[in-house]
Amino acid sequence: MSIAKPQKAQLIEDYRLSEHDTGSPEVQVALLTTRINALIDHLNKHKHDEGSRRGLLKLVGQRRRHLAYLKRKDAQRYQQLIQRLGLRK
Repeated sequence: MSIAKPQKAQLIEDYRLSEHDTGSPEVQVALLTTRINALIDHLNKHKHDEGSRRGLLKLVGQRRRHLAYLKRKDAQRYQQLIQRLGLRK
C-alpha cells in the first residue's frame, strides 16, 4: 500500500530533524509504520492475500533494521521515536 503525497509530506514535516531532512531514521520509520498499518488493515479484510503478507514482513524487517541503527547511534532519539509512534513497550 502506498502513501498519498499530502500524507507523506505531512509525515516528513512532523518527523524531520532539519529544514531539508527527508532521509533521517525518524522519517523513514514513520513512513514505514504508516505503510505497515495500512497493510495490516488490508490483511484483516483479505486474509488470503499472501503476496501482501510477504510485503508486510519485508517492511517490518526494514523498519526493525532502521530502529536498530537508531538505537545504536542515539538511544535517546530511539526512545522518543518509539514512544511517539507507539510501537512497543
